[in-house]
Amino acid sequence: MFSCLIWMFILLCSSVADKNSFRDADIFPSSPEIERGSTLKLFCVLGKRYTPHRNARHIIWKLNHELIDQKNYNIVNETVSSITIHNFTYSKAHVKCFTKYLGNEQLLVHTEVKSGFPPDTPGNISCIYYFDAELTCTWNSGRETDLMTNYTLYRKMMTEGGVTLPNTVGSCQSKTQSCSFYYPDTPYSSSFCFQVKAENVLGEASSDCVLVPMEKIEKFEPPEILSVKKITGIKQLLRVTWKMPEKIIPSQDLICQVQYTNLYSNSSEFVTVPLNSAEKTGSYNLTGLWDSTEYSVAIRCISVMSVFWSEWSRGKTASTEEKAPSEKVDLWRVIESSHSAGSRSVHLMWKPVNSFPPPGRILGYKIQYFPENNSADNMTKNSTDKKITLLLNEEAYIISITAHNSAGNSPEAILRIPSTDEKTSQIIETVRTLTTDEEVVVEWIASDPEVTEYVVEWYEELETDPFGRSWKYVSNSTKWKINRKSFKPFICYNVSVYPLYGNKVAAPCSTQTYAQQRKPSEGPVADTGIPGKNEVTIKWKEISKDKRNGFITNYTIFYKPEDGRELNETVNSNVLQYRLKSLQANMQYTVYIMASNEAGGTSGEPKTFKTLKFNKEDVIFIALPIGLSMFFLFGLWITCILKKHTFKKVCWPDIPNPAESIAVEWPLDASMNNSFLKGVTSEAKAIEFEDVSVLEHGFPEESQEGSLLMNCLNHVSECADINTKSVINEDRKILYNEENEVAKCFSSSMTYIITDQDIRSQMHSALVPAKEIQPMEMTENDLCELQQISIKNEENEDVLKQEDFSEKALFNPYLKNSVKTREFIISENLPEHSKNEPRSQSNVLPPFQQNVAGQSYVTLDMFGLAAAH
Repeated sequence: MFSCLIWMFILLCSSVADKNSFRDADIFPSSPEIERGSTLKLFCVLGKRYTPHRNARHIIWKLNHELIDQKNYNIVNETVSSITIHNFTYSKAHVKCFTKYLGNEQLLVHTEVKSGFPPDTPGNISCIYYFDAELTCTWNSGRETDLMTNYTLYRKMMTEGGVTLPNTVGSCQSKTQSCSFYYPDTPYSSSFCFQVKAENVLGEASSDCVLVPMEKIEKFEPPEILSVKKITGIKQLLRVTWKMPEKIIPSQDLICQVQYTNLYSNSSEFVTVPLNSAEKTGSYNLTGLWDSTEYSVAIRCISVMSVFWSEWSRGKTASTEEKAPSEKVDLWRVIESSHSAGSRSVHLMWKPVNSFPPPGRILGYKIQYFPENNSADNMTKNSTDKKITLLLNEEAYIISITAHNSAGNSPEAILRIPSTDEKTSQIIETVRTLTTDEEVVVEWIASDPEVTEYVVEWYEELETDPFGRSWKYVSNSTKWKINRKSFKPFICYNVSVYPLYGNKVAAPCSTQTYAQQRKPSEGPVADTGIPGKNEVTIKWKEISKDKRNGFITNYTIFYKPEDGRELNETVNSNVLQYRLKSLQANMQYTVYIMASNEAGGTSGEPKTFKTLKFNKEDVIFIALPIGLSMFFLFGLWITCILKKHTFKKVCWPDIPNPAESIAVEWPLDASMNNSFLKGVTSEAKAIEFEDVSVLEHGFPEESQEGSLLMNCLNHVSECADINTKSVINEDRKILYNEENEVAKCFSSSMTYIITDQDIRSQMHSALVPAKEIQPMEMTENDLCELQQISIKNEENEDVLKQEDFSEKALFNPYLKNSVKTREFIISENLPEHSKNEPRSQSNVLPPFQQNVAGQSYVTLDMFGLAAAH
């Protein structure tokens, strides 16, 4: 903290020392002015405050803001340093002297150096003398010195021999190139000469003493016009009277010039009127003027010895005597469509004819109009303007207009307004315009050579004011030209030519023209709409009329695919849409439109669009098969709903559901007492025994069939006791055969038995119910013989092991897991002869015939050893 305070104290002291040191340094010479291109030498002197820590070797020089090369430095002593600048060309510059100590620059002193030139000898001395008022002389100083230059004007006396006397009568000082002597220091004398001396820091120059006679440099004030008026009874004449100014050199004759300007034709003429020195006023009669024309008059005067005219006096205007207008006015009309039934607006406009001499000042106009078929119904209106609007009915009217002034009226200008239902013939066939650098030319072709008078009408296309139209009467010609400056540039004009015959106006023929064209102010905006896969329709609107600046000749459509080459198509000006073809599918494009006229083209804002991946044909091609497929599936679904019972019988026939049958549950003990089941249980323990149910399926009430069933069951039981062991070890194929053999003993109307497990594992594909047929007639002996033959065949084949039987018994073509409950129903009451039937009888039906038409089947899984109720 203490060290910071010490540094702050040191800096404060140094700053105070620096402020005081400015007064202890100086530069010589101060504010020098030198001749341009010469050598500048300056000295910078250090004060005592800078020593002994600083000396002249610490001084550096800068010209404006640039450091001067040290080779131009010169150390005079310990406190003085000088700088030499050769060929100093600046008109004004700042030279600064710095001291550099410990890496810091400190400004000591600076000065402004100016350079210029010594004055040239003044020349071309001229003076103007206003008698008893002022004497002013001017001169030419030569080139600019860029330095302060003072001028002194000397007036000296001269002897009659032309010798200049050494004494000076008077002088005046000036910093400009003129100087004046004022009254009373302006005595009139002819023996004065004038000399000008110019001087600045670089030198001085004096002119010769130029003799200027006072009478030759006299210029007096302009005269004052007292009156300009016409003389009653004398036409084409005006009398001008004026008064001369008071301060004029006496005993000198004067000359005055009168200027009169025809304000109608804007042409001027001059007349000279001499005066003697004694006359204080003057007058003159202006003759040969136009009747009824206004003139402006001005006057100036000069001494016969002087070379300077006075200024023109303030002008005055007057009109010559008027006469009645000799020419009728140019009358034209614009007829608007009917605003309501029985009324329409007719806009009348007129202008005076450029006659010679002009008719003078018109006081007003009288308008008379009446129906063509009723001249007694005459109506009159007055107007001071050159236009009027009349509200007329649908009849044809005759209109006349006369101009009047103080002398009388002009001839009538008559025009006929046709009725609303009147049709006129087309006399003019074509109209065309031609624009040159200076003129606009209108040409037309008329079919009737007897028509010799026409009216050419032109107006801006966007002009809504009916009085904004211009017109011109053309006689004995089918060509008319006008200066191009009469038309505004870049504006479209409607040009119409009306043929006249008498006081009637026939149907016009019109065209449009531009006096000057340039490219459109804006381009059309493209509308891409909805693009397709390989094409798009580009639409655009016409450019507004005020932005076209010329006739649109064509439109150019520029389009460019993304990262592709730009293409274009050109169409006529009457086309406002165009279809771009052969585009790439699923591609983004940029499009813009350029409108062109004779002067060039202007493009509108670019728009982007992207073509589709699929067009309508692709969508239809894809959607049609899908739609047809869906329609077919829908029809198939409807058909399945309507014919579901028929399809169910064919594809998924009903299988008897044991769960829905009415059967007697046989006791388990009764089932287990069966000798066949006991044999199976003792020798093949792997075979499980499940409860069985007896299903009653349409038993016939005939006792014969019931007794046959009981006998068959008894016989089957006896057969099963004898061959129990062989049955257990039999092959699955043998089981199939036996099942078929046993099945033959039953008709479709006989009782069959299935287990609960069989109900749970029905397979519809394996169990196709056969159609009901009449039961096969078979006697008890036949049934038993078939069973015995089957048992004998089993003894002759190889006996399978009990475990093998258990494994192979898992497959059942009729029901799953039915092997576990497969039992044979064998009647013990069958006759013995049936057992002794030859084995060949067992092959009456082929084994394992499934779904034979007309054959009822019974799976062995469904049988239990029980007697029908």
